[in-house]
Amino acid sequence: MPFRNLSLLILRLAGGLMMLTHGYPKFRKLLSGDFSFADPIGLGDEFSLVATVFAEFICSILVALGLYTRLASVPILFTMLIAALVVHSGDPFGKQELGLLYAAVFAVTALNGGGNFSLDKIIRKKNL
Repeated sequence: MPFRNLSLLILRLAGGLMMLTHGYPKFRKLLSGDFSFADPIGLGDEFSLVATVFAEFICSILVALGLYTRLASVPILFTMLIAALVVHSGDPFGKQELGLLYAAVFAVTALNGGGNFSLDKIIRKKNL
């Protein structure tokens, strides 16, 4: 597959950077000390906010950089599945669609890693 690594780069950058548009406002909310947040699976507002910020902000940066790509993709994947299937469970498909699309993107990056155009690859080369 001649374009596999380029495809993974495009997917990582698009998914990671677009996810930042969701994570950054939550990160700012967290920094402001406002811990009110949805608690869809009963873990508490504050924990839910911190976990979501970790996934949508921190992990999305890691994925975009291709650093710990497989590992960083998993929290985002779970967060998007919870958003689509729990938070929006009673909503029409159009409301679930974005979360499911992000879940698909991060499932692919979790399964495939960052590819050759990633910090993961650079680090692996230095350790050999």
